[in-house]
Amino acid sequence: MAVVPLQTKHTLRRITKDIPTSYRPSLLRLRFTCSVTTTTKSRPNREKLVVVNPPRFTDTAFQSTWSHRLWVSAGCTTVFVSFAKSITGGFGSNLWLEPTLAGFAGYILADLGSGVYHWATDNYGDKSTPLVGTHVQDSLDHHECPWTITERQFANNLHFMARGTTLMVLPLDLAFDDHVFHGFVSTFAFCVLFCQQFHVWAHGTKSELPPLVVALQDIGLIVSRERHVEHHRAPYNKNYCVVSGVWNKVLDESKFFEALEMVVYLKLGVKPRSWTNPNSEWREETEISKC
Repeated sequence: MAVVPLQTKHTLRRITKDIPTSYRPSLLRLRFTCSVTTTTKSRPNREKLVVVNPPRFTDTAFQSTWSHRLWVSAGCTTVFVSFAKSITGGFGSNLWLEPTLAGFAGYILADLGSGVYHWATDNYGDKSTPLVGTHVQDSLDHHECPWTITERQFANNLHFMARGTTLMVLPLDLAFDDHVFHGFVSTFAFCVLFCQQFHVWAHGTKSELPPLVVALQDIGLIVSRERHVEHHRAPYNKNYCVVSGVWNKVLDESKFFEALEMVVYLKLGVKPRSWTNPNSEWREETEISKC
């Protein structure tokens, strides 16, 4: 009998739920290693894998702190100011078509931006990467156990994007008053700020989500479970967009990200993580899936 470490890298099927509740503690930490016992039965080439040690987590990792809450509050405030400038400018000029179209453009481009950012953090960098290292590590952890994103508290999940949104939108609020411009900025920034919450809902089931969220998913305004599920199946290189997911089909069928990965590799010699096969498969309905 030998004990070998097994580190799961990606899930192949269901992206949330259907995992025994005894292995789904609230507020857990993803950085863990599962120990597996390998035993040989009477048939020499057949092995049975049994989990020996349960995952080890830090209980506070998914809790919101006051710093998280302050950043989310600041982000929401800057977005609200931008939105208010767009609305008041519309009333003052009686021109609504231009800011509406600008807002729609912001919504569409936010989905594209979320895909590019998600692709980058999934495939490049590590926890030591400047500015985004923490988010890169969170992304890697998320692919270890995707369902755990639903365990994060609200501000804990949004604070990183809220910080970027605040730093981006605050100067624009102070410098510009054009209501068409703010129609674009407010919608784009809102979608960026809340894209991680849309992502959380895409890992939920309809029976557990609020009816309004289910309705928004059904009409395609925010990304749904069906639009996101392929991102967590081999070869783990598609469906990156997490606002509405409207860009996913176009980007995947055109192999946009695959081409971008080749450009990065030819120019910088850096391979994306999606080119590396997982060290092991994580299949549900087995004892290994309890990780």
